[in-house]
Amino acid sequence: MKTPKRIEPLIEDGLVDEVLRPLMSGKEAAVYVVRCGNELRCAKVYKEANKRSFRQAAEYQEGRKVRNSRQARAMAKGSKFGRKETEDAWQNAEVAALFRLASAGVRVPKPFDFLEGVLLMELVADEYGDAAPRLNDVVLEADQAREYHAFLISQIVLMLCTGLVHGDLSEFNVLLTPDGPVIIDLPQAVDAAGNNHAFSMLERDVGNMASYFGRFAPELKQTRYAKEMWALYEAGTLHPASVLTGEFDEPEELADVGGIMREIEAARLDEERRQAVRAADDAPPGKTEEPPPPWMQ
Repeated sequence: MKTPKRIEPLIEDGLVDEVLRPLMSGKEAAVYVVRCGNELRCAKVYKEANKRSFRQAAEYQEGRKVRNSRQARAMAKGSKFGRKETEDAWQNAEVAALFRLASAGVRVPKPFDFLEGVLLMELVADEYGDAAPRLNDVVLEADQAREYHAFLISQIVLMLCTGLVHGDLSEFNVLLTPDGPVIIDLPQAVDAAGNNHAFSMLERDVGNMASYFGRFAPELKQTRYAKEMWALYEAGTLHPASVLTGEFDEPEELADVGGIMREIEAARLDEERRQAVRAADDAPPGKTEEPPPPWMQ
């Protein structure tokens, strides 16, 4: 096939020998199967910002590091330079996440290189060497669903232990190989400690897994792994081998300090009223009474 223009620099640099076929086109990138020597790999070509259907919501960008204050100011202002820097940061986020997670043992495609907006990575294949199907494209037995769900929960825990939340995890970005599920598409990954929306994203990721696998094993829909693992994470006790139950007891409601103080103040005012009434009743005859306080008028 004709070589996409964005992949030409990789061929010129000897990173890619041949583009074989398109694999898929998603909301933020197009993916091609390429030959690199004797190996088949994937080349993920990120779409330009004005051609993507997915928009870089502010909640995803929160907490991401930038090189310097000039870059941060430009990105905040939305200048031409700032838009380019934002775009670069968006693409680099997935590359950094893949290298970080792969080194931690998370089942993600192995990244090889990143050049000119093209990510070169492992081709996740099925037993025949073809591209592996997405989780959404398979029908599972109940026991398979429970097994894959448990595995993916362990992968989410491992990701959280490395300080990352996927942010867009669903059955559409998990591939199924003979060795089990592989998590893909990480440009939305957020820093668990630096992003105020991290827990809500984690809860959504975990909820998506429960909802999908719950089609085949309905009891999974009742699990509460997100709150359980987040509580351990916040306490600093979450680790890859943490044993989770899928159950979580909400902590007792914190005392309503404001409400208690209002009750105390109301009781104080009531006591002042009673004392004022008693003083008025005990006043000697003929003595000029002082006008009652405003709250008794």
